[in-house]
Amino acid sequence: MTGADDILRVVIVDDEEPARLALRADLDAIGGVAIVGECANGFEAVRVVGETHPDVVLLDVQMPKLDGFEVLELIGPSVPVIFCTAYDEFALRAFEVHAVDYLLKPYARARLGEALERVRARRGSAAPPALANLRGAARPGQPLERVVVRDGAQVHVIAVDKIDYAEAQDDYVGFHTGGRTLLKEQTLSELEAQLDARRFVRIHRSYLVNLDRLARVELYAKDSRIAVLTDGTKLPLSRAGYARLQELL
Repeated sequence: MTGADDILRVVIVDDEEPARLALRADLDAIGGVAIVGECANGFEAVRVVGETHPDVVLLDVQMPKLDGFEVLELIGPSVPVIFCTAYDEFALRAFEVHAVDYLLKPYARARLGEALERVRARRGSAAPPALANLRGAARPGQPLERVVVRDGAQVHVIAVDKIDYAEAQDDYVGFHTGGRTLLKEQTLSELEAQLDARRFVRIHRSYLVNLDRLARVELYAKDSRIAVLTDGTKLPLSRAGYARLQELL
């Protein structure tokens, strides 16, 4: 008999209703769980996880608006995640971001039960993985196409071509886009490694610029230059940054 302490509070996230119904039926049959949320998209998932603080999230990968990895990035590494998907090509990425398990649809009910037991076994056994590890494995081998930023209860999805420039601000990166600035806990070096180096250039230790926004380079003082963007913004340009620009322009 399952005790109260063994009950797992679960959130289900899948954009397809039949998949959610199947998961609910499997969980009812397995027992020992309480479904505290059911979400049809990633935005709902971020909100519901923040409100309910579940023991585990059963998360699909391929979803519109926000995919499963972006949801995982936004909810943070402290919530255990079991990926439930029909696509096998994401398995390596799932384990790189410390998912508890990766269930390939269609999977046996017993297999889901094993994954839930892994969650129980991990309870209190170790510290959650660092968020930097999660971000670093988000899209291995591919430049980022968009950035997700959580701002309180709001989630912003920024296409990289909409980023004017990024600025290091202590442990955060400020994304300057369309006249506003959105802060994300991340280092500028991490971001630089994820972006296409042919489109984004580190012009200074604190600034990463979208080349499409660069209007010109001006001499500021002897051996000192500034980058002027198309909207008139002026940013410092280090010698190393100027050398990088010369290679690309």
